Formats: sequence, C-alpha cells, structure tokens
Amino acid sequence: MSDYIVEAGLREETGRAATRRLRRTGKLPGIIYGGGKPDIAITMDYNTVSKLLNEEHFHTSMIEVKVAGSRGKNTVLLKDSQYDPLMDTATHLDFLRVSASDSITMDVPVVAINVDDCPGVAVGGMVDMIRHSLEITCRADSVPENIQIDCSELEMGDSVHIEDITLPEGAEVHHDVNFTVLNISAPKGAKGGDATGDELGEEAEAEETAPDSE
Repeated sequence: MSDYIVEAGLREETGRAATRRLRRTGKLPGIIYGGGKPDIAITMDYNTVSKLLNEEHFHTSMIEVKVAGSRGKNTVLLKDSQYDPLMDTATHLDFLRVSASDSITMDVPVVAINVDDCPGVAVGGMVDMIRHSLEITCRADSVPENIQIDCSELEMGDSVHIEDITLPEGAEVHHDVNFTVLNISAPKGAKGGDATGDELGEEAEAEETAPDSE
C-alpha cells in the first residue's frame, strides 16, 4: 500500500527548453523508470509536490503516481531530486518503480537524538556528524524514515561507528570498514588532550581508507 498519491500528466516534450517552459507555468517535470517497463516522462503541480518534498517521510515512502492518459498503476519510490542551486527549488524528480517485496538501496538521513542529555555536549563538546546519510538496503516497503543515533550516554571524544548502530530489522549497510558516523568532539580551537572536530574527522576518513588488517 502506498503512503502518498501524486497526480501527474504525460509530458510530451523533453529537453531543457521544454522543462523551463513547464516550470514557468507552475509545473514540475519528472520521470518514472524501472520495473521492466518503458520510461514515462511526467509533469506534476509544483506547489503540491513541493509541500510533499518538505516532508521527510515522503523521501523514503512508497508513492502511487496516477498519470492521466496512461494505463496501469505506478508504485514508486523517489529515487532522486534535482534542485536549482541558487533558488533551492525543485527542478526535476526521478521515480523508481517498485513492488513492496523488492530489495532496494536508498540513502537515508542520519539523525542525532537526545543531544540535550549528552554528557559530552554538557561539558562543551559538539556533535560532529561525519555521515549525514547512510546507504541502506532493505525491502521497498520498509525503508526507514531516518537512522537515529542516541547521544544520551556519549562522552567527550566518543565516536559512533556503523557497527555500533542498530538498524531496523531487515535493513543492511554494506561496508568493508567499520567507519565513523558521529563524534562528540571539542570545539574548534580548544586546547588540551581532546582532539578537535576537524582532527577527529580526519581520523575517521583515515579509518575508511585504511586497508583491512587481516
């Protein structure tokens, strides 16, 4: 079952000039692809879809796109969205056809929770997010809205690695190195034995690129 329904129309013209004309009329171009079926170029109401794009859940949920003039049901996931770099407005959406049981790979945002209760932050530390998203493989109907990291017991200098994170049932992050996702680091310019956020970030990058010890 889809969590969202999006109304769309068939887009007869493609190319930059055509999409610019569409956007000037309040429309947002997109494409539906995959699932062993032909691609469908579509157009959507910009105001309606832009509101949905502001909902975090929309980016990881199954969506039904109803295309006027097209037969069949289009159950999809939002696979990619392009934005104008100056205006920060959506310019194009890519939808991937899926069924509920399909195994898919999606980027899912990482969220730090209970930061106010974090002992390291209480003594002046900062939450240094090394990975803002994780590439998750799971069923299409079970993509998590986000991956939460509980900071309530983290001290200054503590790090959270991918193998420290409990993922939702059935979800995996494929990795060869136990890479760092989050640090509790001293503020930039702080003196003493604690490493700065930049230094810890560099250490984390070194971990990711270092060869396995085995």
